[in-house]
Amino acid sequence: MDGRAFCGNYQMCVVLLVLFSVYPLQCRGNWMWLGITSVGVPENLGCESLPFTNKQKDLCKRKPYLLPIIKDGARLGITECQAQFKHERWNCSTTKDLSVFGYELTSGTKETAFILAVMAAGLVHAVTRSCSAGDLTDCACDGGPQDPAPPGEGWQWGGCSDHVRHGTALSRRFLHHPVWNASSRGGRALHTVNLHNSEAGRQAVAMTMSTECRCHGVSGSCAVKTCWRAAAPFGRVGDFLKGRYEGAAQVRGRALRKRAGRDRLVYLRRSPDYCLEDRRLGAAGTRGRSCSRAGAGPGGCGPLCCGRGYNTHVVRSAERCDCQFVWCCHVRCRRCETVSDVHSCK
Repeated sequence: MDGRAFCGNYQMCVVLLVLFSVYPLQCRGNWMWLGITSVGVPENLGCESLPFTNKQKDLCKRKPYLLPIIKDGARLGITECQAQFKHERWNCSTTKDLSVFGYELTSGTKETAFILAVMAAGLVHAVTRSCSAGDLTDCACDGGPQDPAPPGEGWQWGGCSDHVRHGTALSRRFLHHPVWNASSRGGRALHTVNLHNSEAGRQAVAMTMSTECRCHGVSGSCAVKTCWRAAAPFGRVGDFLKGRYEGAAQVRGRALRKRAGRDRLVYLRRSPDYCLEDRRLGAAGTRGRSCSRAGAGPGGCGPLCCGRGYNTHVVRSAERCDCQFVWCCHVRCRRCETVSDVHSCK
């Protein structure tokens, strides 16, 4: 029998094979998987085949055109998480299964808080930018009153303000039920702090927005300025959330969560040191990680290697250099060799 006829949609077959043959069936899937898969997500794919919750599947069925934007948001969040932690013991590594972050997604640690915040922020950012670009039919620029107001006289709101309110609302609707396990110890408390941290991520996009203005007037006199609100580059949102991660507050229950500000990250349990591999906790350890011998901060061999020391390897590389154009008509280059020391944790 022709496989295309059996499946009805060949692209759906490809994804189903990925989901059910490459990944274990017992893995708990989530939408973040879209950020690491190389499989395309066309609108006609079929929401039932994706690792969504039931409510997410319902939204997907009603608005299948959101799928590429949700994928962009997931990829944005994962990429920024790995950029922020690339020199740290925990480097925001992803797994090969549908849980994407493995144990860290449900550990209740500061790392869980950051993951949920940056992923929610990524979705807000992707939706907001899509609205401003005109890629969505149910939103456009934000024409409502803006706050705060630009300083000075002779200005007016105009241009195309990024519709962060629409992005926030959609992110909140799509991520209303973060991953958690009701049967695990502290499951409901984890659910509560997960909701809080996702909301903190959404607030980060709004709090890092800037006011941009354009001058109008004779000979650039700037008699009148048209101003609008613009979402910051996502790297700035990541920096903001990394600061919140470093100042995260440990809480012990539902009531204590209320003491934390709306934009502050909270966590339930202390993090492991991430020095040694622990498959039970999904920790990869730092053995073999590249480090800087002279660095004393993140990425330095001292803190990254946890006092175990490091190995040094001499690496030789060759590349073209001193290239010159020779008439007519080719380029002549020298072959230059460089020698460098590469350090890696024992």
